[in-house]
Amino acid sequence: MKPNPCETCGACCAMYPVSFPEEEITENSGLVPSDLTLSQKLSQRIMKGTQTANPRCIALQGCIGTRVRCSIYLDRPSACRNFIRSWEAGTGNYLCDRARSIYGLQPFSLY
Repeated sequence: MKPNPCETCGACCAMYPVSFPEEEITENSGLVPSDLTLSQKLSQRIMKGTQTANPRCIALQGCIGTRVRCSIYLDRPSACRNFIRSWEAGTGNYLCDRARSIYGLQPFSLY
C-alpha cells in the first residue's frame, strides 16, 4: 500500500476551522465523538481546538510536517472527508498548499 502523504503533514488540521452538521455527532447517531466538538451555531458543530486564533484540531496527534495521525480518522467529520488534498487527482487545492506553506512545507501541487 502506498504511504499517505498526509501522514507526514497535518497542516490543514492545524490551520482551518472544522465545522460540520450537528447530525454527525454521536449524540445524534453520527460518527464524530460528541466530546471532541463544540456547538457552533444553529445545527452546526466545530471540532475543539479549531475555533481558536491558532487552530489545531483536538484529534490531531503528532508533529506537523514530521509524523501525524487523526485519532478519529474513521469517524472524522464530513468537512475532513471532503477536503481535497493537493496530491489527489492532480488537481491541486489552494487551501492545502497554503496550509503547507505556512508550516514551511513544500506545496503538494509542486510534487
